[in-house]
Amino acid sequence: MTCCNLTSQENDKRIMADRLKILFLCTGNSCRSQMAEGWTRRLKGPVIETFSAGIETHGLNKLAVRAMSEAGVDISRQRSKMLDELAGEQFDFVITVCDHAHESCPLFPGNTRVIHVGFDDPPRLAAKAATEAEAMVHYRRVRDEIRDFVKQLPDILTK
Repeated sequence: MTCCNLTSQENDKRIMADRLKILFLCTGNSCRSQMAEGWTRRLKGPVIETFSAGIETHGLNKLAVRAMSEAGVDISRQRSKMLDELAGEQFDFVITVCDHAHESCPLFPGNTRVIHVGFDDPPRLAAKAATEAEAMVHYRRVRDEIRDFVKQLPDILTK
């Protein structure tokens, strides 16, 4: 199938080029940035091409995967990546989701805008939880806060 005399593959590339490219950056790319990537794919896939990375990698947090799964979003196939792995990508926006990433955020080329939207760190909050059920309360709250933020994209980025 073609559109405007483009092959399907060419049309897919044109559509991808029209989407905003957003990188969610966190310290370890294990929880908050992964949740943000998952929500953005789910809620804003047609208008935003999303990525996540970390200043370091800590592996995918199993409780973050569980919290997202409970909300119907599968992030289990995502993986923790270092920012270096995305070298050469041009982003419209980089959104830092933790203070450490914001403070350590490198310069990005071109017209990339860096915006900080901090979210609490579920693993830190859950560290003193006596049970996994108690820990999940923190993951669910942050998951929902990230979802509410993502729902406002891309409009909130221009305010």
